[in-house]
Formats: sequence, structure tokens, C-alpha cells
Amino acid sequence: MDFIDSIPPLVVNIVKIAYVFAMLGIVFIVMLENRSPLKAIPWMLVLLFVPVLGVVFFVFFGQNLRKEKIIRRKGLKNHDLIREIAHSQSHKLSEGSMDDMPRMDNNKKLIQLFLNNSSSILTIGNEVDVLNNGTETFDAIIDAIKKARHSIHLQYYIFDQDEIGNQILDILKQKAKEGVEVRMIVDDVGSWELKRPFFKEMKSFGIEAYSFLTVRFPTLTSKVNYRNHRKIVVVDGEVGFLGGLNVADRYIKGNPAYGTWRDMHLRVSGDAVNALQSVFFVDWYFVSQKDIADPKYFPHKKPAGDKMVQIVTSGPDSDWPGIMMGYYQAISNARKYVYITTPYFMPGESVLMALKASAMGGVDVRVIIPEKSDAYFTALCTKSYIKEMLLAGVKFYFYQPGFLHSKMMVVDDEVCTIGTTNMDFRSFEQNYEVNAFIYDEQKAKEVKGYFMDDLKESYLIDLVQWRKRPYWQKAKESFARLFSPAL
Repeated sequence: MDFIDSIPPLVVNIVKIAYVFAMLGIVFIVMLENRSPLKAIPWMLVLLFVPVLGVVFFVFFGQNLRKEKIIRRKGLKNHDLIREIAHSQSHKLSEGSMDDMPRMDNNKKLIQLFLNNSSSILTIGNEVDVLNNGTETFDAIIDAIKKARHSIHLQYYIFDQDEIGNQILDILKQKAKEGVEVRMIVDDVGSWELKRPFFKEMKSFGIEAYSFLTVRFPTLTSKVNYRNHRKIVVVDGEVGFLGGLNVADRYIKGNPAYGTWRDMHLRVSGDAVNALQSVFFVDWYFVSQKDIADPKYFPHKKPAGDKMVQIVTSGPDSDWPGIMMGYYQAISNARKYVYITTPYFMPGESVLMALKASAMGGVDVRVIIPEKSDAYFTALCTKSYIKEMLLAGVKFYFYQPGFLHSKMMVVDDEVCTIGTTNMDFRSFEQNYEVNAFIYDEQKAKEVKGYFMDDLKESYLIDLVQWRKRPYWQKAKESFARLFSPAL
């Protein structure tokens, strides 16, 4: 206080005036960016009513740096060649053949949507295995990379050097010694603890490893919004993995603070692997500036099964929020039910309205979220949506055994999706994400069965009881919701 009191009043007033002008300038910038009012207004409120902290939040999380600048900075071009190779090596539906498939009738719009907004082709002849927990997932991934003969491509948001992480790294080192090409991408924020010595060590074993959009102050402010949240493994171009699991012990052993760590993953074989490989290659060029597009990474495949799959991506390099639009379309098309599990629920107005409209139109809409969360502020924001959803007839459940991290939706025994996308602003509009959309009755019913299993370990949130929560709790949730674009 003595130091502050010693500052001349004129200086204090100048600082105050400068701060006001800076804050008003930021508000003006937000307005000029023509953001949706639903996103711009919360930021303006934060900036106006949360002095200093609001500005700090905007600087680090709110800047809408144009995706063109990010792409141009990295020299990323349209990877039409990669897509052409992947598509040419894949089996295609003949013209009009979708019209002869009854199971496609209710999903034609969704399939066409992904083709238009994400250039995602519908692949046929796939086999898809749902890996319903960490043990199943890592056992399958380890088995696949041990059998690798030519190439192993891995991409993770979080890769911890703990027991499971080091086990996988040891196998990768051995495969590299055997002459297998090993390439690895980790997100620089998610895998912050992997410092420079890690990448030098990988290089010494012949493993090419890069971090995605490295964050070094002061450039942090322009990159923290655009994280690569994808989890991809492709082995020999023949088998691929994607889903919600990062590489960390908690996915197997749980966490003392939350209990079990519930998550889901997919193993795919067939032409969908070509699409997954192409996603990795575009990101690989992004981080390494090395164009390795070659037909040898997209081997011709005999049909592995009869599942129809679209690998769908979205991110700052997309013209449209493809996965979010897909969720909206699938929910809006639902006739019987929509079942969703998600660790965070801040879906934006369009998906929010689709869920409400479906529920009010008689569709059975159920959402499972974790009772215990790994992000306190995000959990508060999630809870701020529950009352309005309950009023619309959406059934909300709290998962109790531990932290639910699954990102899954199944609709009408016809289509299901599992991937990396949370139901929040950041996943839908800012992060690099990837989901598999599967058009198959048998697989949809299987995924629905896993949902029902989770439902047995969850409890239905009662509207009457929810309304009785203390006012101070409701106020905290409403305050957290102001920050929803940044969470």
C-alpha cells in the first residue's frame, strides 16, 4: 500500500484512462470481427465487468486470429494431392447406389453435409471395433504397433511419460531400430511437459517427433486458441485408431481425485483408414513442412467388413465447423432418440436449440455428464445449462463412478459417432478435431448398449431438486457461463 500511495495522482489517473481506452479498444475490436452476438456479448460483459482479469482472459483466449494467418504462417496449402491419393485407393459407391440402400435413407443429408463441408467421403467395406475402456484401447494399440512392418503414425493432444507412455515409447524405439518409419505429433499445450530433450531423444532413435503450434511467450496469445485435440494412430496404412483417449496412466488406473476415468475409442480397418491417414498427413505437413504424400501409405485394401464410415474433421483450417454442423443435422433428423455422453456441455446456440426442439417434439433426448469434473470452472459453466434443458424435456444424468471423458452420440439405431470432439465452443469451433460417423444398425445398437450401461451408473437430475440449489451456487454457474467462449 505504501508503494501505491507514493505514486503521484496524475500518474494513477493516466494509467486508469489508458486502461479504459485499451478496454474500449478491445471491445471495439470484438465488435468489428463480426462474431456471433452470442459470442461477442459475453466477451464484452467480461471485459467491462471483470477489470484486468477480463482483459487478460481475452488476450490469452479470446483473440480471433484469422485462420488464414495461421495457415499462411505455416505454409500450409490445400492438400488436394493427399485427398486424391486417399480417395483413389478407396472403394466408392457407384452413382445413385445410395438410393438403393434403405439404411442410408435417413442419413443422406448428413452424408452429403460432410462431403460438402469437410470433403469427407463415405467409405465402405470397413470393420469397426468399439474399445470401451483404457485397458482395451491400449492393449489394441500396443498389439498393432508391435506388428507394424512399414510405418507408425501417432498424434495425441496429451502424451505423458508415465508407465503406459513409456511402454509405448519403448515399443516405438524398438520398431524404429527395425527400420519401421515412426512419426509422432503432440500438441504443445496438451503435452507441455514434453520438453526439448524429449524430441532430441526421439530423433536419436530415428523417430520423427514434432509439437503442434509451439507456445512460447509472447506468441502464446495468438496460438492458445488453436490446439490440436486429435488422437490418431495409423499402422502400415492398414489399421487406425481414434477417439477420446490420450496417452496417460489415468485412462487405465483412474485418478485419486475422480475415481475411474471412463472413455471410449475406436479401432478401424478398411478404407476409413485411408481417410484417417490423410488427416495425419495434412497435420504432419503443418508441423514439419515435409510433404510425404505417397500411395505406399495408402495401400489397396480388400473389404474388411460391411460398415459405412465417414472420417470427419474440423478446425481453424476448415471453412465450416463441420462436426458441429453434423451434430446439429443428426439431432434435428432424429425421430426416436438421441443419446449423448460428453465431459463438458457448452454446445453453442444452434446445437442447444436442436436438442431442445427434438426433445419438445417427442424425441427421447438423454445426456450423461460427469458428476466429478477435471475442470472446476468448466463444470460450473456446464451446470448453468441444465435447468433450461430439463425444462425443454432433455433428460440429464450425472455419471457417478468417476470422470466421464467419452465423446459419443448415437441416434435412432442408425448412426453413431465417437471421436475427440467435446460438446463445447472450443471443440466445435476452435480446436482441430476428428470424429468417425458410422452408419450401421448393429454398431449403433452396440454403442447404445454401452450408453445404457453408463446410464445404470448415473442418476437422473430432477428439475424440482435442481431448482432448490443455493442461490450462491446458481450465481457462480451464471458467472462461469460468461466465460463459456473461452472454456
